Amino acid sequence: MEFLREGSALICRRLGETLRLEPWGRDALRVRAAMAEELDPEAWALTEPPEAAESTVEIRDSLAIIACGSLRAEVNAFGVISFFRGDRLLLREFYRNYEGTYSRESRCLKLVSREWKGIPGGGEHSLTVRFESYDGEKLYGMGQYQQQGLDLKGCVLELAQRNSQITVPFLLSSRGYGFLWNNPAVGEAKFARNRTEWTAAATRQMDYWIAAGDTPRELLEKYTAVTGRAPDFPDSLLGLWQCKLRYRTQEEVLEVARRYKAEGIPIDMIVIDYFHWTVQGDWKFDPRYWPDPAGMIRELHEMGIRVMVSVWPTVDRRSENFAPMWERGLLVRTERGAAQTYDYQGDCVTADLFRRDTRDYLWDVCRRNYRDLGVDSFWLDNAEPDLGVYDFDHYRYARGSALSCSALYPQLFSRTFHEPMGPGAVNLIRCCWAGSQKYGNVVWSGDVPSTFEAFRDQLTAGLNMGLAGIPWWTTDVGGFMTEDVKDPLFRQLLIRWFQFAVYSPVLRMHGDRGPHDIPPLDNRDRGGGYLPTGQPNELWSYGEEVYAILRKWTERRLSLRPYLHALYREASETGAPLLRTMFFEFPEDPRCWAAEDQYMFGSRYLAAPILEANTFSREVYLPHGTWTLLSTGEVYSGGRTVSVPAPLEEMPVFEKGN
Repeated sequence: MEFLREGSALICRRLGETLRLEPWGRDALRVRAAMAEELDPEAWALTEPPEAAESTVEIRDSLAIIACGSLRAEVNAFGVISFFRGDRLLLREFYRNYEGTYSRESRCLKLVSREWKGIPGGGEHSLTVRFESYDGEKLYGMGQYQQQGLDLKGCVLELAQRNSQITVPFLLSSRGYGFLWNNPAVGEAKFARNRTEWTAAATRQMDYWIAAGDTPRELLEKYTAVTGRAPDFPDSLLGLWQCKLRYRTQEEVLEVARRYKAEGIPIDMIVIDYFHWTVQGDWKFDPRYWPDPAGMIRELHEMGIRVMVSVWPTVDRRSENFAPMWERGLLVRTERGAAQTYDYQGDCVTADLFRRDTRDYLWDVCRRNYRDLGVDSFWLDNAEPDLGVYDFDHYRYARGSALSCSALYPQLFSRTFHEPMGPGAVNLIRCCWAGSQKYGNVVWSGDVPSTFEAFRDQLTAGLNMGLAGIPWWTTDVGGFMTEDVKDPLFRQLLIRWFQFAVYSPVLRMHGDRGPHDIPPLDNRDRGGGYLPTGQPNELWSYGEEVYAILRKWTERRLSLRPYLHALYREASETGAPLLRTMFFEFPEDPRCWAAEDQYMFGSRYLAAPILEANTFSREVYLPHGTWTLLSTGEVYSGGRTVSVPAPLEEMPVFEKGN
C-alpha cells in the first residue's frame, strides 16, 4: 500500500485503485475510490461548500490515519478503513481475505471491502462496498420504502426510484454516525446481521460521506450543511390543499372553489390533475374544457387560492413537442428495440432531463402555457420517472446508462422548475434524491392503496424521509386508490388519515375515488374529456358526520399556522424535520428508540395516530415530563405508557409541558 498526503487529504494506492479520504465539514470525511489514477470531480449530493474543520494526516509504515474533528479514520495495509470517535469504533469496512500476512481480517473467503468488477465493453464497473455489522445497532433514514418497520436493520433496499419508493441514501445509525452513499447508480443496500453491503450496478467511482455526532439532530444538521437545506416555506400554503383525480373542466374547479368560499373554509391551493392537456407532452390546457384558464386563475387568486397544475415528463408521439424534441436528442434513448419508455394512454418517450437543453425546453413550454397565465406551482408527477418496465439496463441518458445515474432523475425534474421560478417557489413531486430538499419540492408518498395497512406504512415513510433530510413531505389523505367512497370503513380511514395529515408538513386532499361510474365528457382518443374522473373528494363529499369532523380538524390546522411557520423556519436553518421520530427529540430515552407508531410534530406535540380499523383507544408512551392530552385537557406525568381514548372524532395529541 502506498500512502500519500495531499494537502488535508490522505491518498492510498494499491492494486490499481486510488483511494482518497478528505475532511468534508465538521467531524466528517468524504471517501472516494476508483480503479484509476484520477478521481471524478462530480459532487452529486455534496453541493454545499463544507465548513472548514481542524484535520490531521499521519502516515506510518503500514497504517495511515486521517482525523477531522472528533472523527478519525485508519487505513491499514490492505486498504481497509476503520472509523472511530475517540477510542470508540463507529464503523469498519468488512474484509475477509488472506494475502500472505496474518491479521484480524485474515480469512480464505476472498471477500474484500471494495470489490470492482469490470463491465465488458465499457469504462464502468459494478461495485460492492462492504462494512461490518453490529449487534444492537439501529439504522434509519434512506428515504421512503413501503414497509412498517422504522428500524432498517435486517432490510434489503433497492437503490432505485419507483412510484411510492424513494431512495435517498442517507443512513443514520444509533452508534453515532451518519452515512451518505453519494452515488445515484441503481443498486442495493443490505443491512444484514452478518454484514452491510452497498452495491452500484454501473459506476466509475465509489463515493461516500460519513460524520460523527452525539445525537440524530446533530448528525442531520451536519448532513444538511453539506447537501443543502429546504428554503423558507410560504405562510400562504400552510392550510388545506384541495385535489382529486380529476377536475376535468375549469368550471368544475371554480364550482369547488366557490363552494369552499361559501362554506367559509379557506383553501390555500387547488390542484389540477393530469389530462387537463390534449396529449402527454403538449403541456398546455385542452381549450375545449379550459377555454379561459387565465380568467379562471384570476378568479381563484381573488379568492386567495393558488393554482397548481400537473406536468409529466413523458412525451406522446402525437404531441406537438415530440418531433422537435426527438430531432434534437432531448428524449431518453433505449438500448434495443422500440424507443418507447412509457405506455399509459399513449406511445410515449421520457424527456432526458440530464440534458440542460431539455430542461430549458420543458420550462419554456410550461412558462408560456402555464406560468404566464398565472399558474403558481407545478405538480411534477411520474417523477421517478415512471417506466413501462423498470429494466434500467434498457435506458440511456445523456449522462450515461440509466444503471449509472437513474436515482438523480427526480431531482433534475425538480430543478427544471425551481431554478427559473426562483425563491419562494413550491412544487409538488412524487420522488426525490439526496439533496433534493433545497429545490423547493414537497414530496408526496405516491399512489398508495386506501387501506389501514398502507396508512401505517406512510407513518414509517414520513419519519424516515425526515431522517434522510427531506422535511417537506405529504401523502394523499385517505390513500390514492379507493373502490367505494360509501364504504363505512373507507370513511373511517379517511378521518384517521386526515387527523394525521393535520399534524404533518402539508395537509392535502387527493385520491382516485371509486366507483368509476361517471361517464366521460366525450369519446375522443385524446384531450381532457375521454378519461374518467373519480367521485367528489371535497370535505363535504362523505356525509354530514364526516364533514363535521374534517371541518373541525381543518380549523385545528389553521390554528397551528404560527407553530408551522416556526417548524418550517427551523427546517431551513438546521435541517430538522417537521415529522420527527420519538428518539429525535428524546435520544437519551431507550424506549423512544423502540416507539415506531407515534411521533413528535416538532418539539411541542406528540401525535399518536389511529392506525387500525375500529380502534377507539390506544396506548401511548410519554417520555419524562408533563403532557396534556388536547382532547380532554387531562395532564399526564411522563416516563410511562398510558391508555387514552380515541373516539372517531379524535386522534390523541399531547402537548409537552414546560
